[in-house]
Amino acid sequence: MLKNLFKPRSGPRIGDDLYAKAVAQARNPAFYTQMGVADRIDARFELYTLHVLLLVLRVRDEDTAQGRDTAQAVFDVYVSALDNALREEGVGDVSVGKKMRKLGEAVYGRMNAYEAPLRGGDAAVLAEAMARNVYGEPQAEHAGALANYALASRSALGQQDFKAVLATPAWAEV
Repeated sequence: MLKNLFKPRSGPRIGDDLYAKAVAQARNPAFYTQMGVADRIDARFELYTLHVLLLVLRVRDEDTAQGRDTAQAVFDVYVSALDNALREEGVGDVSVGKKMRKLGEAVYGRMNAYEAPLRGGDAAVLAEAMARNVYGEPQAEHAGALANYALASRSALGQQDFKAVLATPAWAEV
């Protein structure tokens, strides 16, 4: 019984690695220079959430215990990173809970807004949600391009073998 207590877990490491890959993709300068995403913390949060969701959906689509565990590990690392970011900005322990609740609601809101159109391939609905969330305006010029990128990434990730996704996720060209 004690052996299991000290046994290294692969879940968090997989989550850390996939989260880092999602963040690296979300930091691609083309989002900011070609797709008009503002280089602000709130816009980066939106891109991080989108890329984490794309990976979570892909690994969860595997419909195995490993896929579900990996999806949960990625999500857990993302939530932990949000908590760490708040603390690094100097948010006190008393306020962290309230701010994390707001961030959690935002993350779940984005994921709920994006999941159905990503699964259904509905670029118009996805572009509308992205215009509102990423660009902060209902008729954002580049929202359609970002939605098409997200759908292309969903497709590219879906065509990859599960182990290939874990090693190097296939993102679409920005």
